[in-house]
Amino acid sequence: MAVFIAAFIAGCGSLADKADETTGWSAGKLYGEAKDAQADGNWDKAAKMLEKIEARYPYGRYAQQAQLELGYVYWKGNEPGSALAACDRFIKLHPSHPTVDYVYYLKGLINFNEDLGLTAYISTQDPTERDPKAARDAFDSFKELVTRFPDSKYAPDARLRMNYLINAMASLEVHVARYYIKRGAYIAAANRAQYAIKTYPQAPAIEEAMFVLITAYDQMGMNDLRDDAERVMKKTFPTSRFYKDGLTTKTAWWHLW
Repeated sequence: MAVFIAAFIAGCGSLADKADETTGWSAGKLYGEAKDAQADGNWDKAAKMLEKIEARYPYGRYAQQAQLELGYVYWKGNEPGSALAACDRFIKLHPSHPTVDYVYYLKGLINFNEDLGLTAYISTQDPTERDPKAARDAFDSFKELVTRFPDSKYAPDARLRMNYLINAMASLEVHVARYYIKRGAYIAAANRAQYAIKTYPQAPAIEEAMFVLITAYDQMGMNDLRDDAERVMKKTFPTSRFYKDGLTTKTAWWHLW
């Protein structure tokens, strides 16, 4: 019996060794394996190696590098939630790190790609059910990057993406407002149009937002507000497509939408 127990324990030990071949590896060896795995596109293995560095060598120089790279590795491994958490953790632990600007940029990219379909989904999904949180979070990360690190090498691309996000989010608000117009929810339409105008005043979609607002006021019989909004629109967009062919405010939206 004793022999059987000893053999069983030895077998368990052998299985444990096989389960984790990295036992006893140095931080450098673990990091080398992580880099090789990244080069091969094996993101799951890369993440495991970097996690082991953090767990076994938490105070070494490799731990900080592992923390820096985990956000990217998780993201490439289709784990955006873990990637964002890793970025936030790095920023909290190393706010003055020389490459913390990269981490802000990475946070923006993760959210940007999470909501990359912000304009594409409009024709296939009920816009009132869409939550643009990822787009807003991406914008906030890029904004913090360009504000805190205006000379960062990532800042130019971040600014371009911010412009894209502003236009996309404004288009979303206008699309939702138009959706409400078509369903006779004129108060909701006016509110969304007003929000777009106030929040994204420079976006191209504001031309349509103004027209939605005019239409909503007109349909509600709020003639004074309609006329005020129309004066602003004609002054701001004197050649607007919404007035082509001599269409009036009361008929134009039926033709254009």
